[in-house]
Amino acid sequence: MPTGRLMRALTAAAAMAIVLSGCQGGGSAPVVVGESPRGGSVTVAEVNAFTSFNPYGTNGNTDINSKIAAATHSGFFSLDKSALLVRNEKFGRYEKISDDPLKVRYTVNDGVKWSDGDAVDAGDLLLAWASGSGYFDDADPAAATGTKYFAAADTSGLNGTALPELGSDGRSITLEYAQPYADWEVAFDVGMPAHVVAAKSGLSDEAALIKLIRDSPRGDADKPSVNAALKRVADFWNTGFDTTSIPDDPALYLSNGPYIVRDIVPGASLRLVRNRDYDWGETPALDEINVRFSTDLTAAVQALRNGQVNIISPQPTAGTEALFSSLSAQGASVERYNQAGFDHLDLNFTGPFASKDVREAFLKTVPRQAIVDAVVGDFIPDSAPLDSQVFLPDQPKYKDAIKANGSEAYTDVDLDGARSLLKGATPTVRILYNRDNPNRAKAFALIQTSAAKAGFAVVDAGQSSTEWAKALRADGHDAALLGWIGTGAGVSRVPQIYRTGAGSNFNGFSDRDADAAMGELVRTSDLGKQDELLAAVDKRLWENAYGLPLYQTVGTTAVSARVAGVTSSAGPLGIWWNVAQWRLA
Repeated sequence: MPTGRLMRALTAAAAMAIVLSGCQGGGSAPVVVGESPRGGSVTVAEVNAFTSFNPYGTNGNTDINSKIAAATHSGFFSLDKSALLVRNEKFGRYEKISDDPLKVRYTVNDGVKWSDGDAVDAGDLLLAWASGSGYFDDADPAAATGTKYFAAADTSGLNGTALPELGSDGRSITLEYAQPYADWEVAFDVGMPAHVVAAKSGLSDEAALIKLIRDSPRGDADKPSVNAALKRVADFWNTGFDTTSIPDDPALYLSNGPYIVRDIVPGASLRLVRNRDYDWGETPALDEINVRFSTDLTAAVQALRNGQVNIISPQPTAGTEALFSSLSAQGASVERYNQAGFDHLDLNFTGPFASKDVREAFLKTVPRQAIVDAVVGDFIPDSAPLDSQVFLPDQPKYKDAIKANGSEAYTDVDLDGARSLLKGATPTVRILYNRDNPNRAKAFALIQTSAAKAGFAVVDAGQSSTEWAKALRADGHDAALLGWIGTGAGVSRVPQIYRTGAGSNFNGFSDRDADAAMGELVRTSDLGKQDELLAAVDKRLWENAYGLPLYQTVGTTAVSARVAGVTSSAGPLGIWWNVAQWRLA
């Protein structure tokens, strides 16, 4: 398990949406797709289906999209399996040039390029900042006025920066923070290609995009005004890279990493080939990686046993422990570990749950231990429900936090207490979840049955694996079953999810005391003080009947004897954190 704390949900380790630079017109330059065979191929089975080439926005902020991005993108740094930061000086360098104010300069090395031959440059860096900072937003959610431009998964670090300074070399950018920021080393990296975003949003070229960003005023919620040109750019960034199939235009799936996507069978598979021009990072050993998508754990195990796949990383569920034991007996290596994440039930602060009494009543009906038994089972001995929204059980502060946060009120199902709070009302509640995920389906069924006994009418609002993440940002549900998984580095995950108006705050939670604690949290590097502030946020979440953490998620990886170099990380990338090191044994 990584040291440190939970960080971001499902994204790579950049607080903003990583983005990037230059072709004219439609941006349809050819993509280079590998070279003569030298390293062979492997096939990997993954649970969720691919939905977007942009994992840095809220639509694409899922585990599988981030894993494919890890294979097709490079940047200034990565995190190893222990969540320790590793700089990639073959790609570029960054340095703190001032403490007061905090200023950091980033420079991409000459020769780093996209797979269409366009350089990764200052335009890419500027777009990465613009999309991840919220600098231009003038939205006031309470008043329902103004505009939120880029739907970044997280703006908790870069929202404290000024308009950046671009270097004369055309490959550098300097960020200046208004206040100290504890996670500055993992706050910024490259994301989507700026030259493609410029062309697709109607601008003449990347230079026009740079000028637009530099000339646009900072957003002011007191004086909202729509910047039409910038909105076209943001709208494309938000949704233009979303797809379940291979786009007709190769510009929409450019790579600057070790691999390039070659083709996709919607909902079924994806193929990666080695990027022959890539030399600004670790050289990948394999020529090709085939990814198969399937939620059927038994089928994944059988496919590994039959040699149809070489690596599986399924979501384990109670009652399937023996399947993995049989793989070990056949020579496969099997690894089981706690992930840096958890599944949870979140309640929207609108509709039937606008009332705190109704929220509390519903939470009292949730059979958390039964859910743990049905999902986790014997994979973790003596498994119990998770009792914190910000700490995990193997973190030192966990036991102290749960003694004080109020979680004991929901240890057991309390139908009488729920009925008393409802006072005869029979609210209808729509729960959103990934219907293709067996564990979430089990949790939903148990909640539906239990809540009905207290008078709730629970409606199945589940969506398919390709649609449910988008639905989180839309109307149509009152609660959601989902999971967060963090990198294990830094503390910025907490404000990303719980801060008022934050990119991953899907349920409309807003609390002045929690916001104040999170504001202080990201400014301090004192670990003891961070723990105090995290505990304060945790307590406010329970006091507001925010929702319920259910269980820490479990990871399991099985690798055939044919493949070497595959090891698991507890973070969102799982086995993909070192994809360049995978090789045939």
